[in-house]
Amino acid sequence: MKILILTQYYPPEVGAPQNRLSDLAQRLKSMGDEVSVLTAIPSYPHRRIYDGYHGQKRMREFMDDIEVHRTRIFVGQSNRITARLLNYFSFAWRSFCYGWLRMGRFDLIICESPPLILGITAWLLKKIKRARMLFNVSDLWPESAEKLGLVTNRILLWLATRLERFLYRHSDLLSGQTQGIVSTLRDRSRGRPVFWLRNGIDPEWFDPSREYPDYRQLLGIPEEAFVVFYGGIIGYAQGMEIITGAASLIHDPRILFVIAGEGPVREELIREKERMGLQNVLLFPAFKREEMPAVIHMANAGVIPLRKLELFMGAIPSKIFECLSMKKPVLLAVDGEARDLFIRQAECGLFVEPENAADLAGKTMELFNNPELQKKLGENGRQWVLKKFDRKMIAAEFREFIK
Repeated sequence: MKILILTQYYPPEVGAPQNRLSDLAQRLKSMGDEVSVLTAIPSYPHRRIYDGYHGQKRMREFMDDIEVHRTRIFVGQSNRITARLLNYFSFAWRSFCYGWLRMGRFDLIICESPPLILGITAWLLKKIKRARMLFNVSDLWPESAEKLGLVTNRILLWLATRLERFLYRHSDLLSGQTQGIVSTLRDRSRGRPVFWLRNGIDPEWFDPSREYPDYRQLLGIPEEAFVVFYGGIIGYAQGMEIITGAASLIHDPRILFVIAGEGPVREELIREKERMGLQNVLLFPAFKREEMPAVIHMANAGVIPLRKLELFMGAIPSKIFECLSMKKPVLLAVDGEARDLFIRQAECGLFVEPENAADLAGKTMELFNNPELQKKLGENGRQWVLKKFDRKMIAAEFREFIK
C-alpha cells in the first residue's frame, strides 16, 4: 500500500504528534507499506526555523529510512490568533501545491489534525490523486480553541465548525487519540469507520532496566532530592500554575519540581517562579527525544496537569506513557478518561484535582513519605503500558483497520 502522511508537525520537532507519527511511519514501512511524509520546515515549538533548514523553500530528505518532503511555512513570533492562522494556512496551501505538482499517486492519505484547515489539503489531494483519506483527530477543533479562549470570533468559530463536519463526512476513514474523541467522531461522521489510534510507547526505548547517563549530576540536582518531573509543552491548556502553587506550599527542601519544555506561556511561568521566589522549581529548555529516557529515569515521579475544563474529560496526555514505561508513578491532575484508565484501572498513580495546588502538594508529600507506594505504582504502570499501549501492537491493529 502507498501511504502519504500529511502533517504540519514531524521530527526533528518534539511533541506527541511528531513522536507518534514518525513511529507509525516506520512501523507501517516495516510491515511492507511504501510510506512518505509531507510536512513543514521544522519550527515548532520555538517558532523559529531549526538549524540546517534556513533558507529552504522546499526539500526532500530521509529520516529513519522514511522519505520526508518539506515545504516552507510562515513563522511568526506573535501569540495573536492571526499569526497562528497564517502559520496554518501557509502550510495548508504550500503542501497542497507540493503534493499536487511534485508527488505521485497514493492509495491512502493520512491527515493529522489539528490544524483543522489541513483537512482541506488532504481532501483536495484525495480527489486529484484518486486516493482514500483517513482523517486523524488528536484534538477536537474548534471546541478546544473556543473553550481555552484562544478563538472568540463567532464567525470564525462557525466556519470552523462547518469545516469540521465537512471533513468528517468526506473522509473514508477516521481515527482519534482518545475514546472520547472516537465517540464524538462516530456521532458526527454519519457512520464512517473510526479507529482508536491511541498514543503509546516503545517499551524497548523507555526501558527502566537500561543504563543511563546521570542527569542529576548533569543538571546539578542533589542525589537525595525527590524529583517531580514535568516534560512537555508549556501552554494554555496545561495550567502550569498548579505546579508553582504546590511548590509554594511545600517547605521541605528535598522536594524539587523540575519543568522542561517550550511553549507560549513559558516566559510567564518563569516570571511567576521569580515573583514567588521558588527555589524548589527548576526550569530547563526542552530536552531532545533521545535524552528523554535518561531524564525521566532520574525523576521519582511525573506530574501531568491540564486545566479543569469539560473539554479535557476525554484527554490522555502522551507524557503519561513515558513516565509509566520508566516505572515512575504519576500525579495525574486530569479527570475523566485518563483518571479511569490510569488511576482506577491501572493503579499507577495518584489523582489530583485539576487546578488544585493544595491537592498536588498533599499528594506529592504522600508519595514522598511512602517509598513502597512509589514502587508499587511504578511497577503497575510498566505492566499496564506493556499490556495496553505498546506501539508495536497499536500499529498492527491500525494496519488491519486501514486494509
